[in-house]
Formats: sequence, C-alpha cells, structure tokens
Amino acid sequence: MSSNATDPAAAALAVLELARAGRFDEIRARFAAPLLPLVNAEALAGAWSAAIGQIGEVTAVGEPVVESAQGASVVKVPLTADRGGLTFVVGIGASGDLNGLQLAPPEAMAPVPTWNPPEYADPSRFDEEELTIGPDGLEVPATLSVPRGADDAPAVVLLPGSGPLDRDETVGPNKPFRDLAWGLASRGVVVLRFDKVTHANAAAARANPAFTMTDEYQPQALAAIERLRAHPSVDRRRIAAAGHSLGGTVAPRIAAAAGDLAGLVILAGGAAPLHWVIVRQVRHIASLDPSTAAAAEAGIEALTRQAERVDRADLAADTPVTELPLGTPGSYWLDIRDWDAPAAAAALDLPILVIQGGRDYQATVEDDLSRWQAALGSHAGTTIRVFPDLDHLFFHGHGPSTPQHSMAPDQHVDVAVIDEVAGWLEALPPR
Repeated sequence: MSSNATDPAAAALAVLELARAGRFDEIRARFAAPLLPLVNAEALAGAWSAAIGQIGEVTAVGEPVVESAQGASVVKVPLTADRGGLTFVVGIGASGDLNGLQLAPPEAMAPVPTWNPPEYADPSRFDEEELTIGPDGLEVPATLSVPRGADDAPAVVLLPGSGPLDRDETVGPNKPFRDLAWGLASRGVVVLRFDKVTHANAAAARANPAFTMTDEYQPQALAAIERLRAHPSVDRRRIAAAGHSLGGTVAPRIAAAAGDLAGLVILAGGAAPLHWVIVRQVRHIASLDPSTAAAAEAGIEALTRQAERVDRADLAADTPVTELPLGTPGSYWLDIRDWDAPAAAAALDLPILVIQGGRDYQATVEDDLSRWQAALGSHAGTTIRVFPDLDHLFFHGHGPSTPQHSMAPDQHVDVAVIDEVAGWLEALPPR
C-alpha cells in the first residue's frame, strides 16, 4: 500500500514529481498488481515527453481536485507551462495503488459529469430497493428494480464483466448496467444487480488463495436468484440470468448450478481463452496510437509470456502470480483456461439469447461470437442478434472502438438492445 494511501492529493503530487524527475520506473511500481503487465515505463516516459514538448516546461502546479467514489479516487492536478497547460489525472484505488494515469487537456479539470438516465428509462414506472445478498462473510450490496404494479413478472439477474465492478458496471461517467436495469424495469421486468465481491469485499476475495471464477460470481448470483424466487412480484417460473463479457462466460455455469432458470442472456460474452483475449485487447489499444505503439511492445511481450505460462502443463495453484496475467492466481487460470462456455451453454436445456456488438474489440465477432454460433447453431431456442454499430458496452458509434469512447459522458446502452432483451424475457415460456 502506498504511504500516501489516506491522502489521494499527496499521492498524486508525489507521482507528478516522479514524472518531472523522469523516474517512470518508480511510477510503474506504484500501479496495482493486476495492472502492472499493462503498464510500460517507456510508454509513460514517451507520453510525458510528448506532452511537455507541446506545452513547454511546467511553470506552475495548481491545487489538486479530488473526486471520490466507492473508496477510489480520481485526482486532477492543473499544470501551467510556457505554451499552455494540461491536467495531470491520477486514479488511486482504495488500497492506495495507482489504477490510472492520464495527461488530459486543461478543460479536464471540470468535474466528472453525473450520470443522466437514458430517454428510454422512466423512473416513475418502477421502484428500487437496496439489498445485501450473499453468504456470511461474502455479502455484497445489491439493487432490486421492481415495476410498479408488477404481478407474475419476468425477472433477471445481471452478472457484471471482468474486474472489480460495481452493480452499475460504472465506467467513468457511464453506467451500462443501470441503463439496462432501468430500461428493463420500465418495460415490466424485475431486475436484480449486485456489486461483485472483488469490488465490495475485496479483502475476503484476496484472502482466498484458491480463488476461481466460480468464487468470483456464483455465491452472490445464486443468492440473487433465490431472492427473486421469493419476491411476490416475480413469476418464479420465468427467472433468467444475463451475463456481460466475463459475466457471459460464467453465465452457463451459474445456470447449471441454479438448476431451474427459464433462460440465459449472453451479452458480448467472452468465449476465446481469457489469457489470450487480454493480449489481443492490449494489442488493439496500442495500435490506436502509432506514436506510442512501439513503446508498448515490451509490455505486450511480457503479457504474451504470461499468457504462454498459463498454457503450460505445469501451471499450478501456487505458480507465482508475477508469472501470470494481471497478477491473478494460478487457481483462477486452472479453472478458466479449459472452460468452454459455449459448449456448456449448448448442454443446457433452456432458451438462450446471444447479443453482440459489431464494433466490439474486447469480445469480437471473429474470435468470440463465432464460437457461440458454432456451439449453439443446432441448439433449440437459441437467438443470436448482432448490432453492427455497437461496441462492447453496447454504446453506439462509428469507426474503431476505443477505451476513450466508453469514458465520454452521456453514453448509454442502445435502446435496440433494451427492447430486444425485454421482449425476449417477456416471451420466455414458464419453466
């Protein structure tokens, strides 16, 4: 933990001083362990040099502004230079480690925009209740959205994607799972969404040396399903699970464990081996900026070696995490490296809806959707929908998909996806 963990502003200023001194190896060392394979000291140095080359030497450092949410902080430091200025933006996790670093324009000092409901959501049509779900010691906060006047309504549990995500899948100012929950609840569907245990109860997750994808999802997901079964507004014969990204990868496992779900929704579900998907994603991001692509190669090569380590026959639960992608333990990779989510879904006797964005670089049409199609092509009750202009979060756009687009304010899950999922859930035959 950083010595400045309790003072995000001081931590950000310390990182700034390291940058001004050219000590980028020390900046890299401050990043959270899962991010270290993605952070390259040379790339950090190149980005800093390029920015300073444009604006000149820094002549003044302004007062840091700290924006906090759910234990993490974003610190913005205004810098004035000979020929302009910029905003030094540092993301600091609850543990004090860095989780982001950005050199942004001066206007980035403005507060992060608040989330505004999409036009298709009508809060007057549903009520929300805050819950706590999960077994003792692994409880997480959750939100239940119930349409007003609902009686024997279809219901769905939302399974978030990879990483320590909250129940809204918050990405910058955007909240795709809140979009989904509010859009579905406005159309008569009961929705339960929950913080992942790695977000709400990270210490308990880290304390498990044999942590797996099942541990990451199943205890809370099954508790959420049980909560829906007991709710008076829910038709317990029409309860489904909807998983996004890694949540889609694990969704067939949850459905098998639950036993009597009425349906399964796969939203941009990962199907290719996760350790190689990570390499593919980093290569895509690096390719977006030719000026820093070369500097990113060393980090990509290191990540490739870690992916190769996952594939080795001698992978074990106690393999050092420094040898594995994202600092994730060997137990996790042993559990997931041979997990064939499409084959597991094909073995389920229930309707399945697969939705894919054509501009998605995280779960792609070529590498991921093709596997779902191959496995589910003869599966009775499977529906597959591809939306060409949507990205991984089902935000609309054009051209290559980028992480920056996900961070732009007022992005929402496209209404066509909301309507597709709502109509499919409403039409589910009772189980």
